[in-house]
Amino acid sequence: MAEGRVVGIDLGTTNSLVAYMQGDAPVVIPGVDGLNLVPSVVALDPMPGDGGRPTVTVGNTARKALIETPERVIYSVKRLMGRGLEEIQSELKLFPFRLADDVEAGEVPRITLGERKFTPPEISAYILRQLKRNAERFFGAPVTQVVITVPAYFNDAQRQATKDAGRMAGLEVLRLVNEPTAAALAYGLDRAKEGTIAVYDFGGGTFDISILKLRDGIFEVQSTNGDTHLGGDDIDNLLLAIALDEIHAEHGVDLRGHPGPVQALRKAAIDAKIKLSSEPVAHFDIELPNGDRYQREISRAGFELLIEPVLERTAGPCKQALADAGITPEQIDEVVLVGGSTRIPAVRQLVDDLFHLKARGKKPHTELNPDEVVALGAAVQADILAGASKSTEELLLLDVTPLSLGIEALGGTVARIIQRNSTIPASATEHFTTGVEGQTNVAIHVVQGERELAADCRSLARFDLRGIPPMSAGLPRIEVKFLIDADGILKVTAREQRSGQAAKIEVKPTYGLTDEQVESMILDSFDHAEVDFVARLLIEARNEAETILSLVDRAPESPAWQLLTADEHAAIAAARDRLADVKVGDDPAAIRDATVALDKTTRRFAELMMDAAVTTAMSGKTMDAVSEDLGEAITAPHPMATAEFN
Repeated sequence: MAEGRVVGIDLGTTNSLVAYMQGDAPVVIPGVDGLNLVPSVVALDPMPGDGGRPTVTVGNTARKALIETPERVIYSVKRLMGRGLEEIQSELKLFPFRLADDVEAGEVPRITLGERKFTPPEISAYILRQLKRNAERFFGAPVTQVVITVPAYFNDAQRQATKDAGRMAGLEVLRLVNEPTAAALAYGLDRAKEGTIAVYDFGGGTFDISILKLRDGIFEVQSTNGDTHLGGDDIDNLLLAIALDEIHAEHGVDLRGHPGPVQALRKAAIDAKIKLSSEPVAHFDIELPNGDRYQREISRAGFELLIEPVLERTAGPCKQALADAGITPEQIDEVVLVGGSTRIPAVRQLVDDLFHLKARGKKPHTELNPDEVVALGAAVQADILAGASKSTEELLLLDVTPLSLGIEALGGTVARIIQRNSTIPASATEHFTTGVEGQTNVAIHVVQGERELAADCRSLARFDLRGIPPMSAGLPRIEVKFLIDADGILKVTAREQRSGQAAKIEVKPTYGLTDEQVESMILDSFDHAEVDFVARLLIEARNEAETILSLVDRAPESPAWQLLTADEHAAIAAARDRLADVKVGDDPAAIRDATVALDKTTRRFAELMMDAAVTTAMSGKTMDAVSEDLGEAITAPHPMATAEFN
């Protein structure tokens, strides 16, 4: 292999893989043990290495330590990536993870393994290093550039944490690719068909559904949805919880205080789950610390009844993704199953029901190993980026951002700049102005979500645009630009165009996101749509009223005011008082009507002011200069027609 080969990596919750393009087909690279799957398990070996420090082991070797030294082992770390202290507390109930005592709110959590402490990205970096070593052993040459897959619904913090892990592992992450999109790439390479594809990705820790359009070698994501906290781990935990309760009730033994036996029981639960995918009955048979044996039989029917609530949680995102793409289940040409959990017969039946497959004589695609298909797709994307083969040179991948992005405007409303399901990379620009006289600083609050009010959305970042020359409210012209790169990482810049003052920020990980926020953002936007819309109308009406009242209150300072008649002064005063009265109410229509009425009564005054401005502008200037000044004034954002910053 020539140096500089780009490989694809599936950094999974349960297992991880590395793959490359062998000729025209993607192939998984096996580990030193000859197995394609590398368990996403990291252990701190109690025996010191050459440097006198405990060594870190990864994969099957580390998984063996789960029973003997569970306090020195971590698994399913993907569920901790980019998440805060409060968020991961639920993970610690059944997982033997112990948080470092010196971590404060807002900091990246650290997990204690033996005598050392690790952040989730550091743990993931060990897994990536192992995959890197596997590839380098296979090729006999260095591997430094990779494409890594992530769940489609990973937020910016989780994506950034993944890129950080890559850097720690000595890898240049060329691209983060959504896992469902990678799966479609793997299948599309083989079949090269046109059509609409649904990718149902039910892995160990996350669930994603993506609707893609395949046309002339272009994979375009139409919509995506999912749940960042739903997967096979939840099924394992259900079986484990039942077993723990039964052991406590029947044998008087509470295993929750004994990590070793709990992990032995977890392994038995996983084995039973796997067995029930192909057989009607599975058995538990575990020796307890007191010498008793816990023996239990579980049927497939009982298992399916138990996990039905977990599986049903995948139905909502599927229906929403179809709605967002504007299509019906019958318009889906193919369904691709991804992730080990899709081997469960009840999952396949649910997919058949959701997309009406059997009635149309279709079956979900399972030709490729569901555990490997994401890594294979990552290899295809790596080959596209490297331009390494003719088989992928005609392929193009167009991904989307799952949630809308915007800023908080005056009154707490959200001014959306990039809409959800926009194709990325994406760039959008909007113009805003100020709402306070002589304002020199602007606080910019970047948010993500589908609700109308910023308080109901997820806060991404805050930064200040300082040094704006003091001007009248509404006069500054502030350009805000959002740029999402191909990895879904957001950069925001703000520039006051008259003065040239600028500020920018690259949105960094914010670890305060809860699973419920990500899962319910879009659903909440529908549940609260009517209330949100009314609240937004009221806020905008009040903002507009405040702006025109402020202008009218300053009107007597203008020489044009003296040119109005007494009747005109009285009419303006009456309309102004009427607006001031209704502005404090809760009827946006009444506020709008009073605003329009005041606007009409001040129309001649505005014309007189414009005449005076033209006269002043023409004094000692050429017509070209006057035209430039007036053109700028005309194109500047009107304070009544734009969102305003606090």
